[in-house]
Amino acid sequence: MTLTGRYVAVVGPADEARPSDLAHAEEVGRLLAEAGAVLLTGGHHGVMQAAARGARDGDGVSIGLMSGSERGTGSPEHTYLLPTGLGELRNGLLVRAADAVVAVGCSWGTLSEIALARRTGVPLVLIDPWELPEDVGVIVADATEAVATVHALLAGR
Repeated sequence: MTLTGRYVAVVGPADEARPSDLAHAEEVGRLLAEAGAVLLTGGHHGVMQAAARGARDGDGVSIGLMSGSERGTGSPEHTYLLPTGLGELRNGLLVRAADAVVAVGCSWGTLSEIALARRTGVPLVLIDPWELPEDVGVIVADATEAVATVHALLAGR
């Protein structure tokens, strides 16, 4: 399975990330990197940092689109950190820059990214989300299923 040339955002909680969220995010990041995708995140800690660590361990590239204006506040696991100065509006930039979004866990910020992906038609895969309507996106059990689903969703695009 190849995702070469594709940009996939991994979104999820920072402060509220559970250990299972971090484990899933790191594995998703690694599998995406091994499949050739470029990882996009919000550039900070929690799920974002775990996904970037996985991408790094998979010899991939991760780009953190940060909400603030200070590059030094981002997690060093990212290959590149881009401070946007946009605050929460960065979530829209992150989703619109992605070919697909994988949401790991949930928080209010994550929910906004889920809504933006759904609203704009960006393929959406969710691992252990809050209870949401059935037609929001494809809910999967783990990282392997998430990356396989991203591949299947992007195959026809």
